[in-house]
Amino acid sequence: MTTNPYATQIKHVQVDGKDIATDQEGYIQNMDEWSEGFARAQAAKENVELTDEHWDVIYLLRNHYEEHRVQMEVRKMIKHFAKVWGKERGNNHHLHDLFPMGGPQKQGNRFAGIRRTKGEH
Repeated sequence: MTTNPYATQIKHVQVDGKDIATDQEGYIQNMDEWSEGFARAQAAKENVELTDEHWDVIYLLRNHYEEHRVQMEVRKMIKHFAKVWGKERGNNHHLHDLFPMGGPQKQGNRFAGIRRTKGEH
């Protein structure tokens, strides 16, 4: 397994009868083990019920990471969702309402199975 070098503890999320390893904050250890089931299980652990808007963000984050191999900047997310959802919902405030524990950059990436980067606090 390729593990997250920034993990100080290993925890697990139960997905379809299988334990998926995460770090102490809930970031997946092996990104190849991500599934929608993982996203739902991690969201439930963090008391978030995933909506279509959550899934829009999760898949945008995943697609951007797969294409560029880096996390998407919040600025780019806001610009994208302002076009898709309109300015009332496509803004930083609404994205943080969807992901109240760290916003889309942290909580969104956790749900999307994208590991924590060295620079995150």
